[in-house]
Amino acid sequence: MIQAQHIHKSFGDLQVLKDVELTINTGEIVSVVGSSGAGKTTLLHILGTLERPDEHASTSLIIDGTDVTKLNSKMLSRFRNESLGFIFQFHQLLPEFSALENVCLPAFIKNTPKDVATKRAKELLDYLKLSDRFEHKPGALSGGEQQRVAVARALINNPKVIYADEPTGNLDSNTANDLHELIFKLRAEFNQTFVIVTHNDELANLADRKLIMQDGRFLSND
Repeated sequence: MIQAQHIHKSFGDLQVLKDVELTINTGEIVSVVGSSGAGKTTLLHILGTLERPDEHASTSLIIDGTDVTKLNSKMLSRFRNESLGFIFQFHQLLPEFSALENVCLPAFIKNTPKDVATKRAKELLDYLKLSDRFEHKPGALSGGEQQRVAVARALINNPKVIYADEPTGNLDSNTANDLHELIFKLRAEFNQTFVIVTHNDELANLADRKLIMQDGRFLSND
């Protein structure tokens, strides 16, 4: 599903990623761990096409058969919207929109007809046990409910890969455990591929592989 070759990233004189290589299979759950400043989030942003790697002749990032380093900005935005999903620590829900509207947004950006997007969003929210929260705005939802809305939003366009950046970092332990179970349920039912940056040891160790980053490189694989 993902093949990253010779990924470098610098910000000024600071070299954050140093010749990173990575292969992730379809349906695999991979966790990325390491100390602050190791390069985890930068790597996730590059794998998720939110940032571009530095230009090197040998660099490539192939996701589901497409080398995204070759796409222009417009094509890359379309690919990201249609093929990738994101779950963030602080949910990034729009506060003025209802749960249902937040979930529908990526589908609307994709130009999915409103009735089709709404039906799909309701199905996902129902699947995530939020059928009584369609019209609630984020401020009226618990942290766990907000995170499940964010998961539904990530799934709305049937993405090939879901990238999660500290998905349990803002949750209590019980709610975090519920999210752990949900991630593995989604993989079991939809063969969903996950790349998860986390400081949560339990979640990291549950993954099919745990990749440890240090100083912009992978230290070891478990």
